[in-house]
Amino acid sequence: MSMAMKSGFNQYDSQSFYDEMFDHEFNVRGHYESVHRTFARMKPPELAARHAKIQQRMLEEGITFTLYAQNQNEPLERTIPFDYIPRIIPRHEWEGIERGMKQRVQALNAFIRDVYHEQRIVKDGIIPRQMIIGNKYFRPEMAGLDVPQNVYMTASGIDLIRDEMGRYYVLEDNLRTPSGFSYLYKGRSLMNELFSDLYLSCAVSDIERSLNVFLGSLRSLAPSGKRDPLIVLLTPGAYNSAYFEHAFLAQQMGIHLVEGRDLVYKDHKIYLRDLRGLRQVDVIYRRLDDDYLDPLAFQADSLLGVPGLMNAYRAGNVAIANAPGTGVADDKAVYAYVPDMVRYYLGEEPILNNVPTYILSRKEDREYALENLEQLVVKETSLSGGYGMLIGPAASAKEIGAFADAIRRDPSRYIAQTTMNLSRAPVMLGGAMQPRHIDLRVFVLMGAQTHVIPGGLTRVALKEGSLVVNSSQGGGVKDTWVLSR
Repeated sequence: MSMAMKSGFNQYDSQSFYDEMFDHEFNVRGHYESVHRTFARMKPPELAARHAKIQQRMLEEGITFTLYAQNQNEPLERTIPFDYIPRIIPRHEWEGIERGMKQRVQALNAFIRDVYHEQRIVKDGIIPRQMIIGNKYFRPEMAGLDVPQNVYMTASGIDLIRDEMGRYYVLEDNLRTPSGFSYLYKGRSLMNELFSDLYLSCAVSDIERSLNVFLGSLRSLAPSGKRDPLIVLLTPGAYNSAYFEHAFLAQQMGIHLVEGRDLVYKDHKIYLRDLRGLRQVDVIYRRLDDDYLDPLAFQADSLLGVPGLMNAYRAGNVAIANAPGTGVADDKAVYAYVPDMVRYYLGEEPILNNVPTYILSRKEDREYALENLEQLVVKETSLSGGYGMLIGPAASAKEIGAFADAIRRDPSRYIAQTTMNLSRAPVMLGGAMQPRHIDLRVFVLMGAQTHVIPGGLTRVALKEGSLVVNSSQGGGVKDTWVLSR
Protein backbone atom coordinates (compact mmCIF):
# COMPACT_ATOMS: atom_id res chain seq x y z
CA MET A 1 0.00 0.00 0.00
CA SER A 2 1.33 3.47 -0.89
CA MET A 3 2.21 6.13 1.66
CA ALA A 4 -0.77 8.15 0.45
CA MET A 5 -3.19 5.36 1.23
CA LYS A 6 -1.58 4.62 4.59
CA SER A 7 -1.94 8.22 5.72
CA GLY A 8 -5.62 8.51 4.88
CA PHE A 9 -5.47 10.33 1.54
CA ASN A 10 -8.36 8.20 0.38
CA GLN A 11 -9.64 10.89 -1.98
CA TYR A 12 -6.65 10.30 -4.24
CA ASP A 13 -8.25 7.82 -6.59
CA SER A 14 -7.44 9.27 -10.02
CA GLN A 15 -4.22 9.39 -11.98
CA SER A 16 -5.40 11.79 -14.70
CA PHE A 17 -3.79 14.82 -13.03
CA TYR A 18 -0.28 15.71 -11.96
CA ASP A 19 -0.21 15.79 -8.18
CA GLU A 20 2.31 18.07 -6.49
CA MET A 21 2.75 15.83 -3.44
CA PHE A 22 2.37 12.31 -4.87
CA ASP A 23 3.76 10.49 -7.88
CA HIS A 24 1.65 8.19 -10.08
CA GLU A 25 2.20 5.32 -7.64
CA PHE A 26 0.87 7.58 -4.86
CA ASN A 27 4.23 7.69 -3.13
CA VAL A 28 5.29 10.98 -1.60
CA ARG A 29 7.66 13.01 -3.75
CA GLY A 30 11.03 13.52 -2.07
CA HIS A 31 10.75 17.29 -1.60
CA TYR A 32 7.38 16.85 0.15
CA GLU A 33 8.43 14.23 2.71
CA SER A 34 8.74 16.55 5.71
CA VAL A 35 5.45 18.27 4.96
CA HIS A 36 3.61 15.00 4.41
CA ARG A 37 5.01 13.50 7.60
CA THR A 38 3.99 16.55 9.65
CA PHE A 39 0.38 16.66 8.50
CA ALA A 40 -0.21 12.91 8.27
CA ARG A 41 0.57 12.44 11.97
CA MET A 42 -1.64 15.29 13.19
CA LYS A 43 -5.00 14.33 14.70
CA PRO A 44 -8.25 15.93 13.41
CA PRO A 45 -8.75 18.02 16.60
CA GLU A 46 -5.25 19.49 16.25
CA LEU A 47 -5.79 20.23 12.56
CA ALA A 48 -9.11 21.90 13.35
CA ALA A 49 -7.48 23.97 16.08
CA ARG A 50 -4.74 25.18 13.71
CA HIS A 51 -7.37 26.08 11.12
CA ALA A 52 -9.40 28.03 13.68
CA LYS A 53 -6.31 29.88 14.84
CA ILE A 54 -5.42 30.88 11.30
CA GLN A 55 -8.95 32.16 10.64
CA GLN A 56 -8.89 34.11 13.90
CA ARG A 57 -5.55 35.70 13.03
CA MET A 58 -6.79 36.66 9.59
CA LEU A 59 -9.86 38.31 11.08
CA GLU A 60 -7.77 40.18 13.64
CA GLU A 61 -5.40 41.48 11.01
CA GLY A 62 -8.13 42.28 8.50
CA ILE A 63 -6.79 39.99 5.78
CA THR A 64 -9.91 40.20 3.66
CA PHE A 65 -11.13 40.15 0.08
CA THR A 66 -14.42 41.53 -1.22
CA LEU A 67 -16.39 38.89 -3.10
CA TYR A 68 -18.90 40.08 -5.69
CA ALA A 69 -21.21 37.11 -6.06
CA GLN A 70 -24.19 36.68 -8.31
CA ASN A 71 -27.67 36.83 -6.76
CA GLN A 72 -26.41 39.05 -3.94
CA ASN A 73 -27.43 42.67 -3.52
CA GLU A 74 -24.39 43.56 -1.47
CA PRO A 75 -20.74 42.54 -1.88
CA LEU A 76 -19.45 40.10 0.73
CA GLU A 77 -16.25 40.92 2.58
CA ARG A 78 -14.55 37.84 3.95
CA THR A 79 -11.19 36.46 4.92
CA ILE A 80 -9.31 34.95 2.02
CA PRO A 81 -9.54 31.14 2.33
CA PHE A 82 -6.05 30.04 3.35
CA ASP A 83 -4.94 26.42 3.24
CA TYR A 84 -2.04 25.61 5.54
CA ILE A 85 -0.55 22.66 3.65
CA PRO A 86 2.22 24.50 1.78
CA ARG A 87 3.06 23.95 -1.84
CA ILE A 88 6.71 22.91 -2.24
CA ILE A 89 8.89 23.68 -5.27
CA PRO A 90 12.41 22.20 -5.36
CA ARG A 91 15.29 24.53 -6.12
CA HIS A 92 16.19 23.14 -9.57
CA GLU A 93 12.58 23.47 -10.70
CA TRP A 94 12.33 27.04 -9.48
CA GLU A 95 15.52 28.04 -11.27
CA GLY A 96 13.88 27.11 -14.58
CA ILE A 97 10.74 29.09 -13.68
CA GLU A 98 12.85 32.08 -12.70
CA ARG A 99 14.76 32.10 -15.99
CA GLY A 100 11.53 31.79 -17.93
CA MET A 101 9.92 34.63 -16.02
CA LYS A 102 12.81 37.02 -16.58
CA GLN A 103 12.84 36.20 -20.27
CA ARG A 104 9.09 36.70 -20.61
CA VAL A 105 8.84 40.06 -18.85
CA GLN A 106 11.85 41.37 -20.74
CA ALA A 107 10.11 40.56 -24.03
CA LEU A 108 6.78 41.97 -22.85
CA ASN A 109 8.39 45.21 -21.69
CA ALA A 110 10.17 45.55 -25.05
CA PHE A 111 6.85 44.97 -26.81
CA ILE A 112 5.09 47.72 -24.85
CA ARG A 113 7.83 50.20 -25.62
CA ASP A 114 7.76 49.24 -29.29
CA VAL A 115 3.97 49.59 -29.49
CA TYR A 116 4.15 53.18 -28.24
CA HIS A 117 7.16 54.10 -30.38
CA GLU A 118 8.32 52.55 -33.67
CA GLN A 119 5.83 49.62 -33.83
CA ARG A 120 8.47 47.52 -35.54
CA ILE A 121 6.72 44.29 -34.59
CA VAL A 122 3.64 45.45 -36.50
CA LYS A 123 5.59 46.71 -39.53
CA ASP A 124 7.42 43.39 -39.73
CA GLY A 125 4.13 41.49 -39.79
CA ILE A 126 4.58 39.62 -36.51
CA ILE A 127 1.40 41.02 -34.90
CA PRO A 128 -1.60 42.38 -36.84
CA ARG A 129 -2.01 46.17 -36.56
CA GLN A 130 -5.70 45.80 -35.72
CA MET A 131 -4.79 43.79 -32.64
CA ILE A 132 -2.99 46.89 -31.33
CA ILE A 133 -5.15 49.82 -32.39
CA GLY A 134 -8.36 47.90 -31.65
CA ASN A 135 -7.10 46.87 -28.21
CA LYS A 136 -9.20 48.17 -25.34
CA TYR A 137 -6.07 48.90 -23.31
CA PHE A 138 -4.08 50.69 -26.01
CA ARG A 139 -3.56 54.31 -24.90
CA PRO A 140 -2.76 56.75 -27.73
CA GLU A 141 -1.75 59.23 -25.00
CA MET A 142 1.38 57.13 -24.41
CA ALA A 143 2.57 57.28 -28.03
CA GLY A 144 6.10 58.67 -28.24
CA LEU A 145 6.35 59.13 -24.48
CA ASP A 146 9.58 57.86 -22.91
CA VAL A 147 9.12 56.35 -19.46
CA PRO A 148 11.76 56.28 -16.68
CA GLN A 149 14.41 53.60 -17.25
CA ASN A 150 12.24 52.27 -20.09
CA VAL A 151 10.44 50.21 -17.44
CA TYR A 152 6.72 49.94 -18.18
CA MET A 153 5.84 47.05 -15.88
CA THR A 154 7.50 47.53 -12.50
CA ALA A 155 5.33 44.79 -10.96
CA SER A 156 3.95 41.84 -12.90
CA GLY A 157 1.94 38.78 -11.92
CA ILE A 158 2.38 35.86 -14.32
CA ASP A 159 0.06 32.88 -13.84
CA LEU A 160 1.52 29.38 -14.31
CA ILE A 161 -0.18 26.01 -14.48
CA ARG A 162 1.05 22.44 -14.87
CA ASP A 163 -0.40 19.79 -17.16
CA GLU A 164 -0.84 16.09 -16.40
CA MET A 165 2.82 15.50 -17.26
CA GLY A 166 4.02 18.14 -14.80
CA ARG A 167 5.07 20.61 -17.51
CA TYR A 168 4.66 24.32 -16.76
CA TYR A 169 2.65 26.62 -19.02
CA VAL A 170 1.94 30.33 -18.77
CA LEU A 171 -1.80 30.81 -18.48
CA GLU A 172 -2.01 34.59 -18.24
CA ASP A 173 0.05 37.77 -17.95
CA ASN A 174 -1.16 40.39 -15.44
CA LEU A 175 0.67 43.63 -16.14
CA ARG A 176 -1.61 46.50 -15.13
CA THR A 177 -2.27 46.30 -11.40
CA PRO A 178 -1.54 42.68 -10.39
CA SER A 179 -2.77 41.70 -6.93
CA GLY A 180 -1.86 39.05 -4.40
CA PHE A 181 1.37 40.37 -2.86
CA SER A 182 -0.18 40.77 0.58
CA TYR A 183 -1.55 37.22 0.67
CA LEU A 184 1.89 35.91 -0.21
CA TYR A 185 3.51 37.75 2.70
CA LYS A 186 0.74 37.21 5.23
CA GLY A 187 0.54 33.53 4.36
CA ARG A 188 4.26 33.18 4.96
CA SER A 189 3.97 35.00 8.29
CA LEU A 190 1.19 32.67 9.45
CA MET A 191 3.07 29.53 8.42
CA ASN A 192 6.26 30.73 10.07
CA GLU A 193 4.34 31.27 13.30
CA LEU A 194 2.12 28.19 13.39
CA PHE A 195 4.48 25.66 11.77
CA SER A 196 7.85 27.15 12.67
CA ASP A 197 9.64 23.81 13.17
CA LEU A 198 8.49 22.53 9.79
CA TYR A 199 9.33 25.82 8.10
CA LEU A 200 12.85 25.90 9.51
CA SER A 201 13.52 22.25 8.71
CA CYS A 202 12.64 22.74 5.03
CA ALA A 203 15.22 25.48 4.27
CA VAL A 204 12.69 27.74 2.56
CA SER A 205 13.94 30.63 0.42
CA ASP A 206 13.33 33.97 2.11
CA ILE A 207 10.87 36.45 0.59
CA GLU A 208 11.34 39.37 2.99
CA ARG A 209 14.13 41.03 1.02
CA SER A 210 11.82 41.17 -1.99
CA LEU A 211 9.94 44.04 -0.34
CA ASN A 212 13.16 46.03 -0.32
CA VAL A 213 13.67 45.12 -3.97
CA PHE A 214 10.13 46.34 -4.70
CA LEU A 215 10.84 49.63 -2.96
CA GLY A 216 14.17 49.91 -4.78
CA SER A 217 12.41 49.35 -8.12
CA LEU A 218 10.03 52.22 -7.36
CA ARG A 219 12.88 54.47 -6.21
CA SER A 220 14.77 53.82 -9.44
CA LEU A 221 11.95 55.46 -11.40
CA ALA A 222 12.28 58.83 -9.65
CA PRO A 223 12.77 61.71 -12.12
CA SER A 224 16.36 62.95 -12.41
CA GLY A 225 17.54 60.07 -10.23
CA LYS A 226 16.41 61.81 -7.05
CA ARG A 227 18.09 60.07 -4.10
CA ASP A 228 15.25 60.35 -1.57
CA PRO A 229 12.07 60.40 -3.66
CA LEU A 230 8.58 60.84 -2.24
CA ILE A 231 6.64 57.71 -3.22
CA VAL A 232 2.91 57.20 -2.83
CA LEU A 233 0.57 54.27 -3.37
CA LEU A 234 -2.59 55.52 -5.10
CA THR A 235 -5.64 53.50 -4.05
CA PRO A 236 -9.27 53.79 -5.15
CA GLY A 237 -10.15 53.75 -1.45
CA ALA A 238 -11.34 51.56 1.38
CA TYR A 239 -14.20 50.03 -0.61
CA ASN A 240 -11.90 48.48 -3.19
CA SER A 241 -11.72 44.68 -3.01
CA ALA A 242 -7.91 44.75 -2.62
CA TYR A 243 -7.71 47.66 -0.16
CA PHE A 244 -6.13 45.47 2.51
CA GLU A 245 -3.27 44.81 0.12
CA HIS A 246 -2.84 48.51 -0.69
CA ALA A 247 -2.57 49.39 3.01
CA PHE A 248 -0.24 46.45 3.67
CA LEU A 249 2.20 47.31 0.89
CA ALA A 250 2.28 51.00 1.77
CA GLN A 251 3.01 50.17 5.39
CA GLN A 252 5.64 47.55 4.62
CA MET A 253 7.51 49.71 2.12
CA GLY A 254 7.18 52.90 4.17
CA ILE A 255 5.41 54.86 1.44
CA HIS A 256 2.32 57.05 1.65
CA LEU A 257 -1.13 55.50 1.07
CA VAL A 258 -3.20 58.12 -0.74
CA GLU A 259 -6.42 58.61 -2.64
CA GLY A 260 -6.81 60.95 -5.58
CA ARG A 261 -8.18 63.72 -3.38
CA ASP A 262 -4.90 63.75 -1.42
CA LEU A 263 -2.95 64.79 -4.50
CA VAL A 264 -2.99 68.05 -6.41
CA TYR A 265 -1.63 69.13 -9.81
CA LYS A 266 0.26 72.42 -9.99
CA ASP A 267 2.84 73.76 -12.46
CA HIS A 268 3.14 70.40 -14.25
CA LYS A 269 3.96 68.65 -10.98
CA ILE A 270 2.01 66.48 -8.54
CA TYR A 271 1.93 67.39 -4.86
CA LEU A 272 0.82 65.58 -1.72
CA ARG A 273 -1.32 67.57 0.69
CA ASP A 274 -0.31 66.92 4.28
CA LEU A 275 0.14 68.80 7.56
CA ARG A 276 3.38 70.32 6.28
CA GLY A 277 1.68 71.79 3.23
CA LEU A 278 2.35 70.66 -0.35
CA ARG A 279 5.18 68.17 -0.96
CA GLN A 280 6.19 67.16 -4.47
CA VAL A 281 5.49 63.53 -5.36
CA ASP A 282 8.15 61.75 -7.41
CA VAL A 283 6.72 58.25 -7.92
CA ILE A 284 3.14 56.98 -7.92
CA TYR A 285 2.56 53.25 -7.51
CA ARG A 286 -1.00 53.17 -8.76
CA ARG A 287 -3.54 50.49 -7.90
CA LEU A 288 -6.37 51.80 -10.05
CA ASP A 289 -6.99 51.26 -13.74
CA ASP A 290 -5.99 53.66 -16.51
CA ASP A 291 -9.57 54.85 -17.02
CA TYR A 292 -9.67 56.42 -13.57
CA LEU A 293 -6.15 57.88 -13.34
CA ASP A 294 -6.83 61.34 -14.75
CA PRO A 295 -10.31 62.64 -15.69
CA LEU A 296 -8.73 65.19 -18.02
CA ALA A 297 -7.03 62.46 -20.07
CA PHE A 298 -9.19 59.35 -19.70
CA GLN A 299 -12.64 58.84 -18.16
CA ALA A 300 -14.03 62.33 -17.57
CA ASP A 301 -16.37 61.41 -14.71
CA SER A 302 -13.70 59.67 -12.62
CA LEU A 303 -13.57 60.89 -9.02
CA LEU A 304 -10.74 58.53 -8.08
CA GLY A 305 -7.81 59.97 -9.99
CA VAL A 306 -5.87 63.22 -10.17
CA PRO A 307 -6.84 65.90 -12.74
CA GLY A 308 -3.67 66.88 -14.61
CA LEU A 309 -1.67 63.77 -13.66
CA MET A 310 -0.89 62.89 -17.28
CA ASN A 311 0.37 66.43 -17.94
CA ALA A 312 2.85 66.05 -15.07
CA TYR A 313 3.77 62.59 -16.37
CA ARG A 314 4.42 63.86 -19.89
CA ALA A 315 6.54 66.66 -18.46
CA GLY A 316 8.76 64.06 -16.78
CA ASN A 317 8.06 65.36 -13.27
CA VAL A 318 6.44 62.22 -11.87
CA ALA A 319 6.75 58.49 -12.56
CA ILE A 320 3.80 56.10 -12.62
CA ALA A 321 4.15 52.38 -11.94
CA ASN A 322 2.94 50.48 -13.76
CA ALA A 323 2.98 52.85 -16.70
CA PRO A 324 -0.37 53.72 -18.28
CA GLY A 325 -1.07 51.57 -21.31
CA THR A 326 0.67 48.42 -20.11
CA GLY A 327 -2.63 46.59 -20.51
CA VAL A 328 -2.02 46.43 -24.24
CA ALA A 329 0.31 43.51 -23.46
CA ASP A 330 -1.91 41.55 -21.08
CA ASP A 331 -4.89 41.42 -23.39
CA LYS A 332 -5.70 37.73 -23.82
CA ALA A 333 -5.44 37.85 -27.62
CA VAL A 334 -2.02 39.52 -27.50
CA TYR A 335 -0.98 36.78 -25.04
CA ALA A 336 -0.97 34.32 -27.92
CA TYR A 337 1.90 36.25 -29.53
CA VAL A 338 4.25 36.38 -26.52
CA PRO A 339 6.38 33.45 -27.75
CA ASP A 340 6.80 35.40 -31.01
CA MET A 341 7.82 38.47 -28.98
CA VAL A 342 10.53 36.45 -27.24
CA ARG A 343 11.94 35.34 -30.57
CA TYR A 344 11.57 38.79 -32.16
CA TYR A 345 13.03 41.01 -29.42
CA LEU A 346 15.44 38.64 -27.71
CA GLY A 347 16.39 36.21 -30.47
CA GLU A 348 15.72 33.30 -28.10
CA GLU A 349 13.34 30.39 -27.87
CA PRO A 350 10.73 30.73 -25.09
CA ILE A 351 11.68 28.90 -21.90
CA LEU A 352 8.03 28.75 -20.78
CA ASN A 353 5.32 27.81 -23.26
CA ASN A 354 1.84 29.28 -23.62
CA VAL A 355 -1.30 27.20 -23.33
CA PRO A 356 -2.36 26.38 -26.94
CA THR A 357 -4.57 29.32 -27.90
CA TYR A 358 -7.02 30.02 -30.74
CA ILE A 359 -7.55 33.61 -31.95
CA LEU A 360 -11.23 33.68 -32.84
CA SER A 361 -10.94 36.63 -35.19
CA ARG A 362 -9.12 34.17 -37.48
CA LYS A 363 -11.61 32.25 -39.61
CA GLU A 364 -9.92 28.84 -39.27
CA ASP A 365 -9.46 29.20 -35.50
CA ARG A 366 -13.07 30.31 -35.09
CA GLU A 367 -14.46 27.42 -37.11
CA TYR A 368 -12.44 24.92 -35.10
CA ALA A 369 -13.51 26.47 -31.79
CA LEU A 370 -17.21 26.58 -32.68
CA GLU A 371 -17.10 22.90 -33.56
CA ASN A 372 -15.29 21.97 -30.32
CA LEU A 373 -16.57 24.37 -27.64
CA GLU A 374 -17.41 21.49 -25.31
CA GLN A 375 -13.67 20.70 -25.14
CA LEU A 376 -12.28 24.24 -24.85
CA VAL A 377 -12.02 27.14 -22.44
CA VAL A 378 -13.29 30.42 -23.92
CA LYS A 379 -12.34 33.81 -22.44
CA GLU A 380 -13.27 37.39 -23.14
CA THR A 381 -10.02 39.11 -24.08
CA SER A 382 -10.49 42.18 -21.87
CA LEU A 383 -11.80 40.55 -18.70
CA SER A 384 -9.94 38.98 -15.77
CA GLY A 385 -10.65 37.50 -12.36
CA GLY A 386 -12.42 34.46 -13.78
CA TYR A 387 -15.21 36.53 -15.33
CA GLY A 388 -16.47 36.11 -18.90
CA MET A 389 -15.31 32.48 -19.16
CA LEU A 390 -16.74 29.29 -20.55
CA ILE A 391 -15.20 26.02 -19.38
CA GLY A 392 -16.52 23.71 -22.06
CA PRO A 393 -16.18 20.32 -20.31
CA ALA A 394 -18.17 21.62 -17.33
CA ALA A 395 -20.71 23.73 -19.24
CA SER A 396 -24.32 22.97 -20.13
CA ALA A 397 -25.58 22.87 -23.70
CA LYS A 398 -27.40 26.15 -23.06
CA GLU A 399 -24.20 27.87 -21.87
CA ILE A 400 -22.23 26.55 -24.83
CA GLY A 401 -24.93 27.76 -27.22
CA ALA A 402 -24.91 31.24 -25.68
CA PHE A 403 -21.14 31.52 -26.06
CA ALA A 404 -21.31 30.26 -29.65
CA ASP A 405 -23.79 33.02 -30.48
CA ALA A 406 -21.61 35.63 -28.77
CA ILE A 407 -18.53 34.47 -30.68
CA ARG A 408 -20.35 34.68 -34.00
CA ARG A 409 -21.53 38.23 -33.19
CA ASP A 410 -18.11 39.57 -32.20
CA PRO A 411 -15.31 37.00 -32.56
CA SER A 412 -12.53 39.51 -31.80
CA ARG A 413 -13.76 39.72 -28.19
CA TYR A 414 -12.83 36.10 -27.48
CA ILE A 415 -10.04 33.57 -27.48
CA ALA A 416 -10.27 29.84 -26.93
CA GLN A 417 -7.73 27.61 -25.25
CA THR A 418 -7.12 23.91 -24.83
CA THR A 419 -8.61 22.75 -21.53
CA MET A 420 -5.62 21.94 -19.36
CA ASN A 421 -5.75 19.38 -16.58
CA LEU A 422 -4.39 21.68 -13.90
CA SER A 423 -2.16 20.01 -11.36
CA ARG A 424 -3.53 19.49 -7.91
CA ALA A 425 -2.33 19.52 -4.34
CA PRO A 426 -3.81 18.39 -1.04
CA VAL A 427 -5.87 20.88 0.95
CA MET A 428 -7.36 20.52 4.41
CA LEU A 429 -11.17 20.54 4.26
CA GLY A 430 -13.36 19.43 7.13
CA GLY A 431 -10.42 17.85 8.91
CA ALA A 432 -9.51 15.67 5.92
CA MET A 433 -6.93 16.10 3.17
CA GLN A 434 -8.50 16.30 -0.27
CA PRO A 435 -7.09 17.08 -3.72
CA ARG A 436 -7.88 20.40 -5.37
CA HIS A 437 -6.66 22.06 -8.56
CA ILE A 438 -4.11 24.87 -8.28
CA ASP A 439 -2.13 27.41 -10.25
CA LEU A 440 0.78 29.69 -9.33
CA ARG A 441 0.95 33.46 -9.62
CA VAL A 442 4.61 34.44 -9.89
CA PHE A 443 5.51 38.05 -9.10
CA VAL A 444 8.26 39.76 -11.07
CA LEU A 445 9.78 43.15 -10.20
CA MET A 446 11.58 45.28 -12.78
CA GLY A 447 13.98 48.08 -11.91
CA ALA A 448 17.73 48.33 -12.22
CA GLN A 449 17.55 44.52 -12.30
CA THR A 450 14.73 42.01 -12.73
CA HIS A 451 13.79 40.10 -9.60
CA VAL A 452 11.42 37.14 -9.24
CA ILE A 453 9.96 36.77 -5.73
CA PRO A 454 10.79 33.18 -4.74
CA GLY A 455 7.58 31.21 -4.51
CA GLY A 456 4.73 33.42 -5.55
CA LEU A 457 1.12 32.75 -4.60
CA THR A 458 -0.47 29.35 -5.12
CA ARG A 459 -4.18 29.77 -5.80
CA VAL A 460 -6.62 26.95 -5.09
CA ALA A 461 -9.95 26.02 -6.66
CA LEU A 462 -11.71 24.98 -3.45
CA LYS A 463 -14.80 23.60 -5.16
CA GLU A 464 -14.30 19.93 -5.97
CA GLY A 465 -13.46 19.43 -9.64
CA SER A 466 -13.36 23.16 -10.38
CA LEU A 467 -10.57 24.66 -12.50
CA VAL A 468 -11.34 28.28 -11.48
CA VAL A 469 -8.86 29.43 -8.84
CA ASN A 470 -9.60 33.17 -8.75
CA SER A 471 -10.32 34.72 -5.36
CA SER A 472 -13.15 36.67 -6.98
CA GLN A 473 -14.77 33.32 -7.80
CA GLY A 474 -14.37 31.85 -4.32
CA GLY A 475 -10.87 30.39 -4.65
CA GLY A 476 -8.31 30.18 -1.86
CA VAL A 477 -4.54 30.45 -1.48
CA LYS A 478 -1.53 28.51 -0.17
CA ASP A 479 1.93 29.52 0.92
CA THR A 480 4.51 28.46 -1.67
CA TRP A 481 7.89 27.27 -0.44
CA VAL A 482 10.87 27.30 -2.77
CA LEU A 483 13.58 25.12 -1.25
CA SER A 484 16.97 26.80 -1.01
CA ARG A 485 18.88 23.52 -1.19
